Amino acid sequence: MSSDHHRDVAAVLLAAGVGRRLGQGDPRPKVLLEFAGRSLLERHCDALTHAGVGELAIVVGFEAGQIRAAAGALSTPLAIRLIENPRFTEGSVVSLAAAGPVLRAGRPVALMDGDVLYDREMLTRMLASPAENALLVDRELEPGDEPVKLCFGDDGRIVDFRKRPEHPGAWHGESVGFFRFSPAMAGALADRGDHYVAKAPNTEYEEAIRDLMLAEPGRFGAEDVTDLAWTEIDFAEDVVKAREVILPKLEALT
Repeated sequence: MSSDHHRDVAAVLLAAGVGRRLGQGDPRPKVLLEFAGRSLLERHCDALTHAGVGELAIVVGFEAGQIRAAAGALSTPLAIRLIENPRFTEGSVVSLAAAGPVLRAGRPVALMDGDVLYDREMLTRMLASPAENALLVDRELEPGDEPVKLCFGDDGRIVDFRKRPEHPGAWHGESVGFFRFSPAMAGALADRGDHYVAKAPNTEYEEAIRDLMLAEPGRFGAEDVTDLAWTEIDFAEDVVKAREVILPKLEALT
């Protein structure tokens, strides 16, 4: 794959949240948590650069100044800009709507949760997916209501996408929180984001994606990343898992 293979893709990183559930009293946004001396933000930038993406928009809110300073200090070829979400204490759909100008720019968009430590091969698979709109699914689902589930029918089509699905389907796995949208679907997602901000601003952004999936399931596909190391960081135990389980696997790849 050439280094400029995905230069047309605009990446959006959602990093506005407070991260109260970590319970550590850490004043940093989660995207600035460090693992082996490198922040999640730095790792995202490295993974995007490796995948051939050239631009990154970061939606910020909580301690936005810290992220601005950290982004400015990075040595990266990425063109980085920050998008302010002053309503960051509301649902994450507000951050999605704040990224509307990027979503409507007529380019493919890679939308990513900021609080994930992962093997950068995940981005390579997602961006190379033959599906018009691609997601990542891990079949080894964490128990409980916290993980967002991707549910599939017998024909392989997505039938639901929620923490508590209404339609479990034939099988389901966990969503990584990374998505690639075509220009048309990215624009439609921006419209759904605006709808929720106007009607129900405390909604999570996944609901806007779910609406589009259920309306046109044939336009979405999922890449299996069960074999790749990753973890979302919501709670203190996730930080421990990231440092003691995931990080050694990632370091073994370098």
